[in-house]
Amino acid sequence: MKRERLAELNRLGIIRLCHSALDSRTLRSELLQHLQPVIPFDYAYFSTTDPATQLGTSSVLVEEPPSWCMSVFLENEFLQEDFNKFNDMVRHHQTVGILSEATGNELHRSHRYREMLAPMTMEDELRAIFVTDAACWGTLCLHREKSKSRYTTDEAAYLAQLTQHIADGLRKAFLLSSVPSAKTPDGPGVLILTEDLSIIATTAAAEYWLVELTEMEQADRHRLPVAVRSVVAGLKAIESGRLAVDATPKVRLHMLSGHWLVLYASRLRSSGSQAQISVIFEVAQPAEIAPLIMQAYALTKREGEVTQCVLRGWSTTEIAERLYISPNTVQDHLKAIFEKVAVGSRGELAAHLFMQHHQP
Repeated sequence: MKRERLAELNRLGIIRLCHSALDSRTLRSELLQHLQPVIPFDYAYFSTTDPATQLGTSSVLVEEPPSWCMSVFLENEFLQEDFNKFNDMVRHHQTVGILSEATGNELHRSHRYREMLAPMTMEDELRAIFVTDAACWGTLCLHREKSKSRYTTDEAAYLAQLTQHIADGLRKAFLLSSVPSAKTPDGPGVLILTEDLSIIATTAAAEYWLVELTEMEQADRHRLPVAVRSVVAGLKAIESGRLAVDATPKVRLHMLSGHWLVLYASRLRSSGSQAQISVIFEVAQPAEIAPLIMQAYALTKREGEVTQCVLRGWSTTEIAERLYISPNTVQDHLKAIFEKVAVGSRGELAAHLFMQHHQP
């Protein structure tokens, strides 16, 4: 009875956290503290993702993993067949998954178990995805040591009932920012990597963004940030045919300084040497982040279109004609948009979006 009471108190605490306007890192750290007493774990990896590409953007860790772990993790996620992969969970609308259950209690069937969990003396894994309105805002891995019991269906059910709240919390945290506070480097940054992610060359602009990414993750400065590793893993997945995307892989991030950054990965080809990988760092332009902002405010596709028209300064009549809807329907959409963004007029809407997300 005491344990049931604790579980209920922590459930209510988690729901409150998700509606407390915390920044993403603080929110994830607090959520892990609330989950630990109810779903004990020895290691946790809590990542935010770009909802358009599902590539990781930053991570909060409980216990620092071995230096080789992240490379094995990303290779497994993007280049190997396995159980409870995050992309598969999103595609199949599976909010949680237990590795021991998925393998029929034959954990050695999993590449991830053999190559990562077993060498780390971890016995089982509980995964979750945090999706709202078909957009995935984050992922979670919880691991237990071999001396502990495996995860149970009750523990998975407990986490499953919280995934929608956590998704909403991550989505709202995505919007928390200040106006950019520092001047950014002129022009894009370029980072050149070998196949094993060793750095060959870097520009001053890339070094600037690497430092800020490392500070944002509170990570080891000698280790490449999660966003860089993720976008490179996305490139390799596209090249192998495992990720059916006919485009350059990219992730968009909201930096601690308030700037929006976009990372691209591509393959450099040259004769007589091994193909190298380039990662480009650029300050994101309004057109690049506008769709992401619309998702973060939970605007529908039509509401997003109306918002874009408002930002262009169009009148109700012009919006109605362009979108082939009635002026009354435009007004209905505007009312819904104002409520979601917490503004009272078109001018406030434009000013809010510009000041918070678009100001150079």
